[in-house]
Amino acid sequence: MKIKYWFLIIFIAITSIGFSQNNSIYKAEREKTYNLIHTKLKVDFNFVEKQLNGEAWVTAKPHFYASNQFVLDAKAMLIHEVSLNGKKLDYDYDDYEITVKLPKKYTKEEEFTIYIKYTARPEKVKEKGSAAITAAKGLYFINADGTDKNKPTQIWTQGETEGSSCWFPTIDAPNQKTTQEIYITVPNKYITLSNGELISQTKNGGNRTDYWKMDLKHAPYLFFLGVGEFEIIKDKYKNIDVDYYVEKEYAKYAKDIFGNTPEMMQFFSEKLGVAFPWNKYSQIVVRDYVSGAMENTTAVVHGEQAYQTKGQLIDGNKHENTIAHELFHHWFGDLVTSESWSNLTLNESFANYSEYLWQEYKYGQEAAEMHMFGNKKLYLDGQEADKKLVRFNYLDKEDMFDLVSYNKGGAILHMLRSYVGDEAFFTSLKMYLNEYKYQAAEAHQLRLVFEKVTGKDLNWFFNQWYFGANHPKLDVSYDYNKLRKTVTVNIQQLQAQNFQFPLTLDIFEGNKRRRETVFIENNDASFTFDFKTQPTLIQINADGVLLCEINENKVLSDYIFQLKNAQNYAHRREALLEVSKKQDDKDAFNAVVSALDDSSHEIRILALEKIDLINKFSKKDAIQKIMQVANLDKKTLVQAAAIETLGKLTDPELKQIFLKGLKSESYAVLGKSLVAMYYIDKDLALKNSKELPDEVRKILATPLTKIFIESNDETELPFIAKSVVSGMFLAGDDTTKVLYEKAFKMISKSNNIEAIQNLVLDMVAKGNQYKKFSFDKVVINLMRTMIKDQEKSTNSNKERNIAIVKEGMMGVL
Repeated sequence: MKIKYWFLIIFIAITSIGFSQNNSIYKAEREKTYNLIHTKLKVDFNFVEKQLNGEAWVTAKPHFYASNQFVLDAKAMLIHEVSLNGKKLDYDYDDYEITVKLPKKYTKEEEFTIYIKYTARPEKVKEKGSAAITAAKGLYFINADGTDKNKPTQIWTQGETEGSSCWFPTIDAPNQKTTQEIYITVPNKYITLSNGELISQTKNGGNRTDYWKMDLKHAPYLFFLGVGEFEIIKDKYKNIDVDYYVEKEYAKYAKDIFGNTPEMMQFFSEKLGVAFPWNKYSQIVVRDYVSGAMENTTAVVHGEQAYQTKGQLIDGNKHENTIAHELFHHWFGDLVTSESWSNLTLNESFANYSEYLWQEYKYGQEAAEMHMFGNKKLYLDGQEADKKLVRFNYLDKEDMFDLVSYNKGGAILHMLRSYVGDEAFFTSLKMYLNEYKYQAAEAHQLRLVFEKVTGKDLNWFFNQWYFGANHPKLDVSYDYNKLRKTVTVNIQQLQAQNFQFPLTLDIFEGNKRRRETVFIENNDASFTFDFKTQPTLIQINADGVLLCEINENKVLSDYIFQLKNAQNYAHRREALLEVSKKQDDKDAFNAVVSALDDSSHEIRILALEKIDLINKFSKKDAIQKIMQVANLDKKTLVQAAAIETLGKLTDPELKQIFLKGLKSESYAVLGKSLVAMYYIDKDLALKNSKELPDEVRKILATPLTKIFIESNDETELPFIAKSVVSGMFLAGDDTTKVLYEKAFKMISKSNNIEAIQNLVLDMVAKGNQYKKFSFDKVVINLMRTMIKDQEKSTNSNKERNIAIVKEGMMGVL
């Protein structure tokens, strides 16, 4: 499961709360009383009632002890019949589990097949979602009655963590494995997708039955069915079909979005030494999805944020890491599955780290470093350091889907790779996958494989990183002996528990750099190094591998040198932030300008955001440099940042740059150019903004909102209203958030019925979709504010507007 990814990670970072171990409950692996063997399903759908009519044949046998009772998870269903070999059986059902009374005690050598006829009622399910997966109905009907003309009718499932038992009876635990077959009956106009191979399609009047078969075992939470009107874009990896299921309007972009998938399959297969283990690979994009994406075996589902057009893709495929993440799950999660949610790291940490591996392979070391830095920062800022990576004590299984299981776990794998070396790391992964394929595993088994390959005792590593919490917090100081020409680096650990770890240091003598590696075992450690000339800088954690926080006393000249010379992206970024605070110093200002040539496009963007063009130094050369960046930088996102910076000058002489930006294929450049142009030629900017096609206006909602709010253009309030809630709560910076808050206030007090309706519809959708984050409460408060604003107004439509808002409140409640 991908948090998902930028979208959901932001929510987790904002809303996650580290629960005390004392307030949680020990969660063991699900006891294996029975083993699933095969699951056969026949399903069709009641679109009006949002229900599934199903028949299930569940084949199983006792795990070890003989038993005459068979318990299956089945949530909120109507059970019509339970039988064995045509004979009806007695059963008990409590709306969560079916307890079937078998006609005899079955031994571990005896298989049996239970038949269950049932109706699945996902709207009756009482389970709650998580930060990663915001609902738990298992089966979702989207626009089932077709009344929303702007949204297609779709059906899709979401099994993780225990949602599969909302649409078919099963043992809904990750330590179970079963083969499957499913017959899906739908109206002829719909396409279906499920796990495995499409064996046949049989028409019967206006309906069609698609028969999907999965011959290899996988966990029940990975079962998937999808129904809707999709275009299927065909691709190939060797002899394996690779298909992309998208809505018709995005068919022409499907290979631009997903087209790296075959190359990813090749890369991961070669890197792991284990061929892609399944017979096909399909990816489908659905509406109103409750997460970022999900690794259903051979049938990955993506939320509609995967959809991008040419103007967005030219700025970079924002969904590419998610595509890699879900694919890697087909080895870590689908082939070998964590035996319990406590061991979720065996699924999600590996999938998280696959993003680094892909970036490293496809785009180079620096791209991988930038990605790793962002992952670590979210964890370090997320206030979850008190959580263990493998933890059996938690309040709810959904709590495991957090920044520890994903981001911290990925960083830990990177540290393990660095410690044992590449060859040993990937040899160990190959052995682990081969030894436990089509089975479930726990973290200790991963450790034992690494120890077998490397010959090293790795208990210390797993105890502190997998079974312990927190991370090193280091205080660093230096003692120089000019007579002996030595420097002693003193490192003190400030956190309560002691960590052991290797640590790299880069020692710069002038521009010459040498790397040293030390191993720290105690809370206080000192290391002495010789030098010929006194070091200009000593860079701690020089390779950026260690997950830690570092406190050291550096002066401005240290940071200026670090910005120009540090190898790792994170260190140059740190230096730029510090140097940018002191731009009243000429050397600091010049260093920020020089950062516009940094090899990292993210450093260049940050320099453009931080550069101070209103200072005591001549800014002419700096402006010329920024103009050059706006015209020539190879990254359109950097060009856009340069245009935004120039736009703040409101200088008519820059108009030609903004005019060029208005013709750019990049939506990022176009959006920034419109805003920049607004402050020097308001009429031209407004004219261009209003003439944009609707699909482009939707993508450029934020810059257009800024223009329309600044110009007090009330005719555009209905357009603005469609993105206000998203803008307020997903804003990447305070300025954007303030902009959308201003937009909300403007709409809240307006007399524009269409704007009020659009805003209410947006709030209802967001409030329902993100109830886990208490968005329903936030939205209700916003609606109350709207009602108060309308009551105070003299609007002729205020009574109708109030009625619209109150109806919306009922929708959220």
